Amino acid sequence: MPIDTLLPTVRDLTITSDATGREVFDTTKLLMGLRNVVDHQLAVHAGALDRLGVARQTGGKTRALLIEMGAAPTVADRWLRIAAALTTLELIAAYSGDGVFSGEHIDALVRGMGHIEKRAPEPLSEVSRIEHQLALIAQAFAGATPREVLDTARSIGNQIADEQGGVPAGEDRTINEWSTKPTDDGRLEVQANLDIVIGEKLVSAIESLSQKRPEPDGSEDARSAGQRRADALEMILDAAARAAESGVTDLVAAPKTQLNLTVPADTPDAAALQWLGPISQTLAKTLSCDATVTAIIVDGEKVPLDMGHPQRLFTHHQRRALIVRDQCCVKCGAAAGYTQFHHLHHWADGGPTDLDNGCLLCTSCHAQIHASGWDIIMGADRHPWLLPPVEQDPARTPIPAYNRRTMRLDGVAA
Repeated sequence: MPIDTLLPTVRDLTITSDATGREVFDTTKLLMGLRNVVDHQLAVHAGALDRLGVARQTGGKTRALLIEMGAAPTVADRWLRIAAALTTLELIAAYSGDGVFSGEHIDALVRGMGHIEKRAPEPLSEVSRIEHQLALIAQAFAGATPREVLDTARSIGNQIADEQGGVPAGEDRTINEWSTKPTDDGRLEVQANLDIVIGEKLVSAIESLSQKRPEPDGSEDARSAGQRRADALEMILDAAARAAESGVTDLVAAPKTQLNLTVPADTPDAAALQWLGPISQTLAKTLSCDATVTAIIVDGEKVPLDMGHPQRLFTHHQRRALIVRDQCCVKCGAAAGYTQFHHLHHWADGGPTDLDNGCLLCTSCHAQIHASGWDIIMGADRHPWLLPPVEQDPARTPIPAYNRRTMRLDGVAA
């Protein structure tokens, strides 16, 4: 059948008055398969338009050309993303061409593989690439949503980062972004791309304050979910403003927020936050330093088996004492107001919560200490000392805390 006759043929489809449920079901299934194949072909043709430079001939970009042709911006992005990946992902390309999965699922498989490859410090071997493709494809076959496929890819990427070194993308604070833009009608448009910890704190705070409340007359809350969340954000901003007016500026001295961490009993490495999903072991240990974390042990069906206790935090007086002793981030010198409280010997590994096992670290240095070869020890002078990675200093010569590097410290290192 010539392709130019396909559209009229599909348009002429009708559901007759005597059609049975089975007939409608079978036709629907065929149309879904057709839609999947068409999505694949659109991605292939979008890639060809880009490769041939059709849009560049008029000084434009392929994405803009596809949008001008009628594609939604997110769909145009998806086609181009899939087209760029199918040449190297043979298994996914085969299933895409056969129309087995929807375009949304194929996009999730492609994005998932991209995430896994970025988390690996070295290029994946061909065997590993095939294994990871099969793992994600199996998830899709099992009925997983595109979001769940991406969560699986994140778990695999986190495991690779834990085993081979590196920071998972969801935990990489260096790529965080926040921007605002006033709109023509006097509103504010907000765009953000945040790491999983800041995102989890934001979502947790918003959700805790956006529950339904009755109207003054007792009727059901008339606000939509989006309106309730916007109101919750205003409540958070108002609370911060009141704290500032009352002179409470040392907000970092308090535990950051309540986070719920789910830990599968059979695969404890696959821990996940309540709202934003899988995290690495490194981040799980980092969170235990300076956030109230409740660990929930679950079985294979995600049924809670045991509720862990909140991770033990430094007391108010201990925090004040650490600020007096360290004065700033012990690694880079960031002001105390921007620091968190770090256990030298991780609390999760049995480390005590006392002054000789704690120090101040800014957010960036805190993440680096947990994710790299840096260590911190307590010296004989009862001040923290930093041990650089072997790659930086084979002798791992102790470096004094930032606020003591200008002092004479001969003979006091551990």
